[in-house]
Amino acid sequence: MEPSEIVVGLDIGTTKIVAIVGRRNEFGKIEILGMGKSESYGVARGVVQNIDKTVEAIKTAVVEAEAKSGVNIKVVNVGIAGQHIKSVQHRGIKTRSSVEEEIAQKDIDSLIDDMFRLVMQPGEEIIHVLPQEYIIDSEQGIKNPIGMSGIRLEANFHIITGQTAAAKNIYKCVQKAGLEVSELTLEPLASAEAVLSDEEKEAGVVLVDIGGGTTDVAIFQDGIIRHTAVIPFGGNVITEDIKEGCTIIKSQAELLKIKFGSALASENQENEIVSIPGLRGRQHKEISVKNLSSIIQARMEEIVEHVFYEIKNSGYEKKLIAGIVITGGGAQLKHVTQLVEYITGMDSRIGYPNEHLAKGSEEVTSPMFATAVGLIMKGLQTLDKQGHKVVVTEVQETITGHSDPKPSGFLDKLKKFFDDDGLQK
Repeated sequence: MEPSEIVVGLDIGTTKIVAIVGRRNEFGKIEILGMGKSESYGVARGVVQNIDKTVEAIKTAVVEAEAKSGVNIKVVNVGIAGQHIKSVQHRGIKTRSSVEEEIAQKDIDSLIDDMFRLVMQPGEEIIHVLPQEYIIDSEQGIKNPIGMSGIRLEANFHIITGQTAAAKNIYKCVQKAGLEVSELTLEPLASAEAVLSDEEKEAGVVLVDIGGGTTDVAIFQDGIIRHTAVIPFGGNVITEDIKEGCTIIKSQAELLKIKFGSALASENQENEIVSIPGLRGRQHKEISVKNLSSIIQARMEEIVEHVFYEIKNSGYEKKLIAGIVITGGGAQLKHVTQLVEYITGMDSRIGYPNEHLAKGSEEVTSPMFATAVGLIMKGLQTLDKQGHKVVVTEVQETITGHSDPKPSGFLDKLKKFFDDDGLQK
């Protein structure tokens, strides 16, 4: 196996923006060449709210990633999240002209293209069309129909929609930072790629990605994506609660949460006290670690209750043998798995993206980088599907020398929108 082309994952989050440069090595593992990270000031609850601040943060992260990896970054795979994300189930049908001719990839592509033409609510667009299972001449439960014969080809699709404006704003930020979007991927799908195994997806599993502004949920069963949701709470609301409850400033609240926070108040001693310096010569404050954990637990319970509601809503509550996998920055909170198990009664574990990483990639093994690593993996999968081989003459060409992929309907529209708008480089 030869090392693959270089792919860049850009995770535009509420608390941080991360650019990770990676490629697949000869052993099939992801080799991280460099990473850049910056504070995110222009994003709230997964949605861009200030274009200029977001562009600056993207540039900072990309410049750092370029310096560390020695790669000139031009094309990125970007994640999208936010409360506006919705998912629906739909069935597509195609009647073929000949039973003799085998079902080919073009038949599946035309079914998927038809799904992109579904009429959505005003201001909404289809981001992903994910085939779940195929039905050929009433024969159900077929995972891969290529090479089979049949006249009537049907498929159940999981369709993910989002607000056009939110996607346009992400696209605009990336373009203004002098970059091009190769692919727009739903963030929980990217995180799932990085932290879930095929066995877990087969057995039935819930991915819970607790970010700064949102908590993303993706449910898999029988190897198929069954349900996706974005909950508009994350680690930031916990920090706000600590700030209000302990009457301290936000930066101190964040540090307290990271260093001393716990999702279970009962795990802390009554006599543990943290001293916080006062502002401008004022007296220092003493805060009980047990009280701090009580504040965190109350908000974490609310987030987990929302997740549990989504699990019940999906109809797969009793079929999830592998339980819950928690990832994202919020997964670093102490005792979070115990709290999740206590509320849902399901097995839980923390999802680290290190299973697919090559040695020497220690700086991105934290759950907070799961989405960015997943975006690289999604980008590599897209390159594999195109099956093209490019002769690379220099590092810059490694990234810019893609043969043009067939863009998804949505990305195509966005590109056309910006071409017409005169925003193109």
